[in-house]
Parts: sequence; C-alpha cells; structure tokens
Amino acid sequence: MNNLKGKIALITGGNRGLGKATALALAAEGIDIVITGRNETKLQAAAQEIEKLGVAAHYVAFDIGNYEEVKKAVQTIKSKVKTIDILVNNAGIASFGSIMDMEVSEWERIIQTNLLGTYYMTKEVLPILLGNKEGDIFNVSSTAGLNGNATISAYSASKFGVIGFSESLMKEVRKENIRVCTLTPSTIASDMAKDLDLTDGNPDKVLQPEDFGQLIATILKLPRRAMLTAASLWSTNP
Repeated sequence: MNNLKGKIALITGGNRGLGKATALALAAEGIDIVITGRNETKLQAAAQEIEKLGVAAHYVAFDIGNYEEVKKAVQTIKSKVKTIDILVNNAGIASFGSIMDMEVSEWERIIQTNLLGTYYMTKEVLPILLGNKEGDIFNVSSTAGLNGNATISAYSASKFGVIGFSESLMKEVRKENIRVCTLTPSTIASDMAKDLDLTDGNPDKVLQPEDFGQLIATILKLPRRAMLTAASLWSTNP
C-alpha cells in the first residue's frame, strides 16, 4: 500500500496514547481516520485534532470487550465511511498484582479487553477487508507477550494470546492480500505507562507514542508481501 492518501483506518483506543499518536501519524499521510474508545468527550477532542491535518475523522464510543457493543459499533462505522482499509487493534488495559492477590474479575477484565476485544474487532471488520480483496491489520501486543514476569500474569497472558491469534490470522488471510502485523513494543511513554508509573516519559530514555505511530505509517508504505508476525520496538531504557 504505497499510496496511502484517501485510505481509511480504524484505530481502537484512539483517543489517547499510542492510538491517538497512530491516528495523527496516519492522518499526516492523508488517511481518513475512525477512532474508538470509551470516553466520548476525549474521542471528540482527538477527532478535532486529527481533522486539523486535513482528513476526515470520525469516532464511536463503545467497549471493545463487549461483543454486542462491537457489532453495533461496526455497523455505525459502516454508515459513516465507505469502507475500512486498515484496522489497528490498539486498545488495551493493564494492572499489577500477583496471581493470588489480583481479583478474578480484574484478571478477566484484562483478558476480555486485550485479547477478546482484538478478536471481536477483527471478526467484525475482516469481512470488509475480504470484500475489498486487500487490507492491513495491526495487532498491538507487547514484549510482555514474549516473556512473562511477576505481577503481570493477566496482561502477559493477554498479549501472548494476541501474538498467537495474529499468527493464525495471518496464515488464514495472507492469500487474500491482507497483511497482518503484530507489534511487540517495550515501554513507551504512553498515558497508560505513565499512569502505572512504568516511566517518567523522558524522551532521551524511552520511546514516545509518536515513534510508534511512525512505525505503523512506515510499514504501510512497504509492499503488502512484507508481513511481520512479531515486530519488536525497544526503548533505550525499557
């Protein structure tokens, strides 16, 4: 997909952090944007910022961890845009806690959002890409999806799952001219990472959301035969 202008990208969790940075990076390439999230006020503000780059920007507020809401939201999106060319499954949540200390409901919430949310969105958007006979899907995992660690069992399990799901998906749809890329970044100065005190955001030591957005924009310019099953992005001080 060398000519990006006029394409349409759907980005989950697009009202802040990595999702918003990705939306801005793609908008700078002339791609129209649809962002999703749960906070309508923040989505509206982000859409207005994206529109300043001269592209169309739409937003829909819903919970990607709820399949019924996802199905309804995708129908709403289809009424707003003519098609979807790019899907970025970025939305995710995290929290710390040992296996014994974390509540079952919290463990399930992380899996529901990070893993099942990625599946739900893909299941509903994939028919559009298949109909177009081309497309790009980016699933955001993490280095925590490559190596587990103490106190992040739910997050790590969800991100391991995203990698396995993505590899299976890639093998199913590559013959349909649909590229599936799995991104496994280390610590990035996102809102979530700052909220969890994983980084102070020092740009001399840690990747910035803009770096992540530019990576996706760069991959989109490669021939679609360039498929990445796990592209890692490391901070200098992860």
